[in-house]
Amino acid sequence: MGRAAVTYDVERVRDRIPALRDGTAYFDGPGGTQMPDVVADAMADLLKAGVSNRGSVTAAERRAEDAVVAARMAGADLVNADPSGIVFGRSMTELTFQMARTLAQSWGPGDEVVVTRLDHDSNIRPWVTYAERTGATVRWAAFDPQTGVLTPEDVLSLVNDSTRVVAVTGASNLLGTRPDLAAIGAALADTSALFYVDGVHLTAHAPVDMRAIGADFFGCSPYKFLGPHCGMLAASPALLETMHPDKLRPSTEQVPERFELGTLPYELLAGVTAAVDFLADLVPGDETVVSRRDRLVRSMAVLESYEDALHDRLRSGLETIPGVHLYGHAPHRTPTELFSVDGTPAHEVYVQLGAEGINAPAGSFYALEASEWLGLGSRGAVRAGLAPYTSQADVDRLLAAVGEISGG
Repeated sequence: MGRAAVTYDVERVRDRIPALRDGTAYFDGPGGTQMPDVVADAMADLLKAGVSNRGSVTAAERRAEDAVVAARMAGADLVNADPSGIVFGRSMTELTFQMARTLAQSWGPGDEVVVTRLDHDSNIRPWVTYAERTGATVRWAAFDPQTGVLTPEDVLSLVNDSTRVVAVTGASNLLGTRPDLAAIGAALADTSALFYVDGVHLTAHAPVDMRAIGADFFGCSPYKFLGPHCGMLAASPALLETMHPDKLRPSTEQVPERFELGTLPYELLAGVTAAVDFLADLVPGDETVVSRRDRLVRSMAVLESYEDALHDRLRSGLETIPGVHLYGHAPHRTPTELFSVDGTPAHEVYVQLGAEGINAPAGSFYALEASEWLGLGSRGAVRAGLAPYTSQADVDRLLAAVGEISGG
C-alpha cells in the first residue's frame, strides 16, 4: 500500500492517550512517549487477574507464560525477527552492557570495536568499557558536525579483519540523523564483525526490518513507542546459542531465557504486546487478510509520512524565527529538532516552554559524544521530537512560544 493512499488520523490516536487531556503539548517523545489507555489497561488487567511465576500448572502460572510468549511474538513482528531471539530486560542500556560483557569474554589485545560519535552513550560506553578491560582497541567513527550526517564510509573505513563489533545507531536521539544501516550491514556481511544496532529512536518512527538491515543485534525500548518502561533486544537464536552470559546456576540455559536475569516483569510484557498491537492499528484496514507484521509495516509507513510532513512544518517554522539556531541537517532523519535561541540559555527556554504547557526539554540526552562533537558540551540544546500523537496545533503552539522567547 502506498503511503499516499491513506490519511493518518491523529485525532483518533489522541483520543486513546489520557495524558493529553490536560492540554499539554508533548515534544519529549524521544525521552519517552505517553501511553494509550489500552496499554495501561493490559498491564492492569494482568495484575488484577492474578499472576505467578511462569509455569503450566495453575491459571496464574499460565497467565505469566502467555504474557511472555505473546510479548516475544509481538516484538518479533515489530522488527521482523525470530520470537525465540527476543530478549527482554530493564532497559536497552542494561541489555547492551550484558551483550558487551558476554561478547568480550573472547576479546583481547589485537581485537577492535567500532563505535560512533553520533550514538547515545548506551551504544558507546558498554563497548568502550569492555574493550578497555580486555585490551581491545576502540575505533571512533565521526559524523559531519555541520550536517549531522554519518556516512557508511565513515564507519566502514574503520573495519578490518580484527573488528569484532560495529555499533551504530538507527537514528540519533539528539539530531534525528538516520545512517544508511542497510549499506553498512551489507558491507559487514562479508566480514566476521557483528553489527549491533541501537534502534531505540528509530523504531518509534518508521517500519523496521532487522533482516533487511543486516543487523545481528537490534535493540529498542518499548516506552519510546507508546509502551511501558523496559528494554528489548532481537538477535537470531543461533547467534544467542553461541553466547554464554554470567547467570545463576539453577537458571535455564535455554535461549533467550539465559539472558534474562531474574523474574521477568510480566505486566510490562503485557504492555509491550498491547503497544505493538496499538501501532499495528494506527491505520485501520481489512484485518481478515493482513498479518500483524503486515499491519505494522502499513501503519508505520503511513505514520512516517505523516510525521515527515509535520516535521517539515516544524523545521520551516523554526527557520523563520530570528535568533533560532538549528543543529543537524541530515537529509534522512526522524522528526527531531535540536535548537537554541540566541541570548537565552537552553534550560531557560525549556523552563519557559514548560510554563506554557509545552514539554520540550534541554540537555545532551545521554548523547554526550554527539553533543560535544557539535561544540555544545554537556549542556546540549533544546530538543523537540514528534510522536504518533503530535498534532499540527501542537507544532503551531511550540513555534509561537519559541517566537515569543526569541522576541521575533
